[in-house]
Amino acid sequence: MEYYLGIDLGGTNTKIGVVDDDGNVVAKGSVPTHIQDGPEQACKRIAEGVEVVLEKGRVLRSQIVSAGLASAGTMDIPGRKLMVPANLGEKWNYYPICDRMSEACGFPVVFSNDASAAAFAEFWVGKGKTATKFRLTQTGVERTEEPINSMILLTLGTGIGCGIILNKRVWDGEHSHGGEYGHSIIDYSPDARICGCGKPGHYEAYASATALVNHAREAVRAGRETSLSKRLEALRQEGAKVVAEEAKAGDKVARDLIIQSARYLAVGIVTLMHTIDPDAIYIGGAMTFGGMKSETGREYLQAVREEVELRAYKACSSTTILEFAELGGDAGFIGAAGIAKFND
Repeated sequence: MEYYLGIDLGGTNTKIGVVDDDGNVVAKGSVPTHIQDGPEQACKRIAEGVEVVLEKGRVLRSQIVSAGLASAGTMDIPGRKLMVPANLGEKWNYYPICDRMSEACGFPVVFSNDASAAAFAEFWVGKGKTATKFRLTQTGVERTEEPINSMILLTLGTGIGCGIILNKRVWDGEHSHGGEYGHSIIDYSPDARICGCGKPGHYEAYASATALVNHAREAVRAGRETSLSKRLEALRQEGAKVVAEEAKAGDKVARDLIIQSARYLAVGIVTLMHTIDPDAIYIGGAMTFGGMKSETGREYLQAVREEVELRAYKACSSTTILEFAELGGDAGFIGAAGIAKFND
């Protein structure tokens, strides 16, 4: 058997997994990244975590063909190095992470953006695996038997990650920043919200989990009658989860904030549809409100779809699959391993 190693480098923890040739997870684990210790110590710690995962899956080192490393932050993918990754700190700036990880782990390592890796996983073994195209004809919209070959994954969390698959390949752009859609502009007004990166009017400042929490705090400060006023400390610690809990419990303000967030998300989705025209757009990450298994999740997705239908060309809105992703937190390392597998 041949296997592939996936490493999903995060600001708090790094996820590690081994997948087989078909993308099935054989074993997985995680180690604390401890970004304050710097990248060299992190590489050593991750290498130790790799050994634990290999032993757990009873996989020999000789069975690993190659490894994929996924990371957030600005990066130079051809140059195999980080640039200025805001979530990792200055010690990581311009660090040749890919080569150092390869030296530490003892495997050839392929580099990718974490959102791109998650998108590739969703395309390879997730929702995209069995999805088929839609066509708009004179008589209506028809589902074909042709598999999709393009898709976008939006991951909603502290920010908004975006992975783009075109012609079955990850699209990184000419300068490794092709998926930084969270920093697209959706508000150019003088009082536009400030993104976590410090720039005004960015998508993340309106449709991310961080944005939802900020909207909730503003609602409380404005004196709106809401149960969120009793949970400000929980909002600080647990984030968007608290808004979802209060919405589920019947709080109208919390529900309205979630629907507002859905509409902001839809604005960006329409632009992606009109620019890239993908077969599918999937929504994943921490802020999916339980997905299709919860009433809040279903209402959220329905609000996104309604706003998209209102604003997009019918040729786009009626033929683009718009659903929740399915792989969850494992998508990063699965996709990193998959990119390593299919890397030329």
